[in-house]
Amino acid sequence: MIKSEFSSIGRSINEQSINADLVFIGGGIAGTCGAIAAAREGLKVVLVQDRPVLGGNASSEVRLWILGATSSMGNNNRWSREGGVLSEILIENMYRNPDGNAIILDTILLEKVKNEQNLTLLLNTAVYEVVKSAPDVIKEVIGFCSQNSTRYLLSASFFCDSSGDGIVAFQAGAAFRMGAESKDEFDEGFAPDKEYGELLGHSIYFFTKDAGRPITFTAPSYALKDVSSIVKYRSYDTSVHGCKLWWLEYGGRLDTIHQTEEIKWELWKVIYGIWDHVKNSGKYPEAENLTLEWVGQIPGKRESRRFEGDYILSQKDVVEQLEHPDAVSYGGWSLDLHPADGVFSERPGCNQWHSKGVYQIPLRCMYSKNIKNLWLAGRIISASHVAFGSSRVMATVSYSAQVIGLATQYCLKNGITPSTLANSEKVQELRQELMQNGHFIPGLAPEKTNLAHQAVLSASSEYKLKELKADGSWQKLEYSTAQILPTAKGDKIKISFDIDAKESTNLTMQLRVSANPINYTPEIIIESREISVNPGKSILTTDFAHITTKDQYVFVCILKNELVSVQTSKMFLSGTMMLMNRYDKSVATSGVQLPPDGIGIDSFEFWLPSRRPAEQNLAFKLATAIKPFNVSNLINGLCRPTNAANVWVADLNDEHPCVTLTWDEPIEIKRIVLFFDSDFDHPLESTLRVHPERVVPHTVRNYRIMDADNKMIFEKTGNYQAVNELILEHAINTGSIRIFPEHPSDNVPAAIFEVQVF
Repeated sequence: MIKSEFSSIGRSINEQSINADLVFIGGGIAGTCGAIAAAREGLKVVLVQDRPVLGGNASSEVRLWILGATSSMGNNNRWSREGGVLSEILIENMYRNPDGNAIILDTILLEKVKNEQNLTLLLNTAVYEVVKSAPDVIKEVIGFCSQNSTRYLLSASFFCDSSGDGIVAFQAGAAFRMGAESKDEFDEGFAPDKEYGELLGHSIYFFTKDAGRPITFTAPSYALKDVSSIVKYRSYDTSVHGCKLWWLEYGGRLDTIHQTEEIKWELWKVIYGIWDHVKNSGKYPEAENLTLEWVGQIPGKRESRRFEGDYILSQKDVVEQLEHPDAVSYGGWSLDLHPADGVFSERPGCNQWHSKGVYQIPLRCMYSKNIKNLWLAGRIISASHVAFGSSRVMATVSYSAQVIGLATQYCLKNGITPSTLANSEKVQELRQELMQNGHFIPGLAPEKTNLAHQAVLSASSEYKLKELKADGSWQKLEYSTAQILPTAKGDKIKISFDIDAKESTNLTMQLRVSANPINYTPEIIIESREISVNPGKSILTTDFAHITTKDQYVFVCILKNELVSVQTSKMFLSGTMMLMNRYDKSVATSGVQLPPDGIGIDSFEFWLPSRRPAEQNLAFKLATAIKPFNVSNLINGLCRPTNAANVWVADLNDEHPCVTLTWDEPIEIKRIVLFFDSDFDHPLESTLRVHPERVVPHTVRNYRIMDADNKMIFEKTGNYQAVNELILEHAINTGSIRIFPEHPSDNVPAAIFEVQVF
């Protein structure tokens, strides 16, 4: 028993001091991925989260799906899904949680963090005070946990504010912006006017379920009585729930920090008002058996403060894909602004304009220009309001946050600040080491730094692309359709497709490329042919005269003609894809982006793939095989298709595919890393969206590694992750290693992007 007498001076709460190398404040998806990545770099890390779960807007408390550069396959950014820790989490989530239950995602995030020995997690802990040792240096932050009544004093060499509102950066006195810049400041034609509004609002979602019997609903007294002021309720679809209700937005005219509680109450009023209308107006008989299963208790925030770094990302960086010497990350979501009046606006719920490809994000955007030891992560990085419209989304911010751990290591080892690192030659070393870790930086060529680059590579086979068999469904040409092919200098395309025409007609065939070799927007027509087609099934053959002059994807296009169908293939092949000139209604309004004059946005066509389980390729035959899948790709350092396939693929007829690395003399091996194909085009939305498989079809499931004496080094069965790291318990000396990957299935050949040996 504890018995304490009255104390006239009061009592102090429990207090605990923790010293670390790096403290992340904010456990949203950016802070979570950043903290995990930093801990894996060997740093002592503390992650402070003011909620009971991790993930922020992705958590079960808000339930927004994680998206980024792929824009849910609604733009031209092929194979652009973010990698690293985030990809590992999303692949794990797909394996355990293909139905997109946000509660299961909570468990995965918590597990990933708790499994890191160098990482201390403090949940339900709100940081409320910053202590500085100098005007521009943070000494410690102080937080309070309401669950264990403990005050935490957290000191570190470096801090990262990933809190969303920038509580640490704000209290430290760092320069910030809130609201929209004028069009003139950064020459941004898309900058909004006062009527449109300067801030994006908050959203709260709700879920419904069919109870199997009539359910009545009595609205709370605070529910909105007249929903006629909410434009979107007029076309409300009772089958829609969760984050597809992103348009339930409010607060852009208010202080999105200090008036968050007011915004929350207004959103509750709207939600319960809409549901009262649905259940009791008599206009939705299909809702008779529906009940409210869940309504969010806290709003998902879009925008508040943005802090200034040495560089402010702006519209031209996104649209013109400007290159930066300190680029360490990338984005690809649209410039996505929303009317400040949200659900009460007569305007469309969002205004999205895409660029032709992904854009670079420099390290100079990822720290405060005023506070020497403060990193910025999440939506608060250094960006204009317009550029923030793209850079704010969760997959993009988490990918950038993953850089901070290794960058902090560079700062600690060299005794320098983030600003010095970003503005010195050291940043080139950082960029190359990030690439070595599989981190993609668009436009950057990796250097050759591991033992695999000293080996002679050979393979039992290399897939020569001459045919994708015609075993898929017939697809009517209701959209212009293209097969993209990874070609090399000197390739010439003579290609045949199986078609079926209802009557005599003409088909237009085109060979196209992208102006930027790392983009997938087919804006340049190299050749165009018109071909007469007879009724019935036939073979359509086109011999293009063009000879490619460099490694680049080409688009073999068959233009729209609804009298004709073309046959598809059931085969999945790394670095190939079928596209259609259509659009995703959730991110565009037509198959051609046609912005108003004067806003600084490009016009171009959208060419989009089908989503699995639909077929991914057209069936075709080439007169001369192309050979993009060479074994040499295993050491080129690019772990995804860019302007080339960048992957070794075995021949499907090779019953025992094998890759061999041979050295002139035996070497000591301590670690082997394999990068498999996880289909970087599939967005792997974390919540609500159902995935057709638990494992990406392209990924090698089973493999073994042998040494020069034919002894087993390692064997793996049931793999589903893209990156497999083997740390040997005891180093081995060998003159060669052989890797035997099994074909994932009868229509998916074994493929490996990279082999690293240390």
